[in-house]
Amino acid sequence: MGLYELFFATLEITLPVFAMVFIGLGLKRLGWIDQAFISTASSLVFKATMPTLIFLSIIRADLDTTLNPAMLAFFALATLGSFLLSWGWAILRVPYADRGVYVQGAFRGNCGIVGLALAAGMYGDYGLSAGGLLLGVVILTYNAFSVIVLATYQEGKSADWRSIASHIARNPLILAVVAAIPVAALELRLPGWAMTSGQYFASLTLPLALICIGATLSLGSIRASGSLAMGASLMKMITLPVVAILAAWLVGFEGRELGVLFLFFASPTAAAAFVMTKAMGGNAALSANIIALTTLMASVTITLGVFALKVIGWI
Repeated sequence: MGLYELFFATLEITLPVFAMVFIGLGLKRLGWIDQAFISTASSLVFKATMPTLIFLSIIRADLDTTLNPAMLAFFALATLGSFLLSWGWAILRVPYADRGVYVQGAFRGNCGIVGLALAAGMYGDYGLSAGGLLLGVVILTYNAFSVIVLATYQEGKSADWRSIASHIARNPLILAVVAAIPVAALELRLPGWAMTSGQYFASLTLPLALICIGATLSLGSIRASGSLAMGASLMKMITLPVVAILAAWLVGFEGRELGVLFLFFASPTAAAAFVMTKAMGGNAALSANIIALTTLMASVTITLGVFALKVIGWI
């Protein structure tokens, strides 16, 4: 396959995902969907349709192939490395009060929606099941590291670890993974009608979630992005994915495992970063600008990243 055909094959994977994001932006600007719809749809995705999608993808998977402890351990260690690298840079370059928001924006990716959607588009059921297992690590590490760095730079705020542990333990995505692994390991089979109905319900997840991301994008925030937002965005979308994927290749990951890792590390900043920043009394405007800017950049950086990795034969 020539470079021309390879590039357009890459677009076939990434364009459908980002097209849904921009459709969401257009629907919001047309007034066809409003904030009430976005809130309800986002809640439905998080509490019901995405857990169903993850559960079904794992129980259909071959755990001997999908469950890779080395991959999970690497992702956790690489996330820690990304977090510390972002924090070290922030200490050198970012004003004290904004360091926590900057660091969270630079390392916390939207793996649960954008990363999972791209993994599904590129690798089908393997991408969904491997991504679903990685989400367990994502939820644990992202929440813990975010609270640590935000609490460090916000006066009067401290990490409530009991509350954090409670939220993680009750997270629907974590519960879906925990429930699915024994079902898959024991090779239990659900009735055909239950699998079909579940698949109908789960199929709502990715288009609905991507539309909600697009609908929450603020072009005004993107225009208002200052140097701090741009710096965090460049670190999130270029520096950290490059460093992480080089490290993954050096320790022996390749093919679809390396591809899924790249898509997760290259995902734009998660919307949850804004919620946590606001709750911790941080600079919510800076957080919103980082989210908007990285989401806009993702359509270009992820497409070019996947293309480059295919050209050099790593995935």
